[in-house]
Amino acid sequence: MTNTPIEAINVEPRLLCGPGPANISPDVLSALSKPLLGHLDPDMYEILTDLAAMTARVYQRDEGDGMTLPISATGTSGMEAGIAALVEPGSTVIIGVNGYFGRRLVEIASRYHANVVEVEAEWGQAVTNEALLEALAQNPDARLMAVVYAETSSGVRHDLPELGEAMRDNDTFLMADCVTALGGIEVALTDWGVDYAYSCSQKCLAMSPGMSPISISQRALEFMRSQPKPSTFYLDPQLLEAYWLARPAAYHHTLPSPLVFGLHEALREVLNEGLEARWARHAEAGGYLQAAMAERNMELLADPAHQLPQLTAVLVPEGIDGPGVQKQMLREHGIEIGGGLPGAPAMWRFGLMGYNANVATADKVLAAFDAVMADAPTLAAA
Repeated sequence: MTNTPIEAINVEPRLLCGPGPANISPDVLSALSKPLLGHLDPDMYEILTDLAAMTARVYQRDEGDGMTLPISATGTSGMEAGIAALVEPGSTVIIGVNGYFGRRLVEIASRYHANVVEVEAEWGQAVTNEALLEALAQNPDARLMAVVYAETSSGVRHDLPELGEAMRDNDTFLMADCVTALGGIEVALTDWGVDYAYSCSQKCLAMSPGMSPISISQRALEFMRSQPKPSTFYLDPQLLEAYWLARPAAYHHTLPSPLVFGLHEALREVLNEGLEARWARHAEAGGYLQAAMAERNMELLADPAHQLPQLTAVLVPEGIDGPGVQKQMLREHGIEIGGGLPGAPAMWRFGLMGYNANVATADKVLAAFDAVMADAPTLAAA
């Protein structure tokens, strides 16, 4: 055995324009390197209270309507936390499935032994509210209705406000996957009657992965408090509430303070920019990219009436090696774009989110795409 020194990792910068993560701003990057604070430091408690309130503002969850806070884990933790807290074995759960993450909701609900009713649509199409409400009429005792508001795997937006309005006087809880939505398109949980929502930190909020903002309505929170303890400890919203919001705080886990500082700065930037201005910036950048793809005779996957601005799925032309194009974009131009997830048609996924949601970034992506497609690798050559 030798004592040869181990070299440090060298990471080349990338322009991250796939489905996430997205690049972060210099100020967020700086916030991630602030000095550590202990998770029981009294100064940390003030930051947590402030961060929870900022998260509620971005979700547009009214003060007094339940609880909003980030979980110290990635977006899937927020998905699982809601199912674990609201569903028990034998509960009926209606889930809209039109892509990979609707399918993940089904998988998690099934693992919690729910009676899952799937309402499906083809890739690129939105699950209709009429079909969901028909499923609810056939299952009036359903505990939960879950939909993916912004389907990351296809670029499709669900008609969530209309679904919330239709369910306003219903006892069934409404859950929304806002992973690719929060900070990029309108989210208004209290106005829309959404009982549970979850997101992540690395997409339109433009922070690193590692935090999952969740938001729970007052009626859902009261239900959780009336039930036996959920089978999960780490993801129990009531235990998280006791640490994040109750004072004196009750220790729950060792909080990653760099991620807290980074998310605080990211949300500060969102709120200082203004929610409507931020949504408009994402709409402009996404619309510009989508129009440019149409000019290049590229076919978009999503139904135009339900196309997200921040995530654009482009079908790979016949005969073209889609992963090969991705590889050339990355190796020759330093730009990451995504491919399709399991079960999807052959596609590229372009994300213009958070710090990257602007026309200048779209132009960089398009220039690189044109260069690669001028001599695109083909399936025969792959």
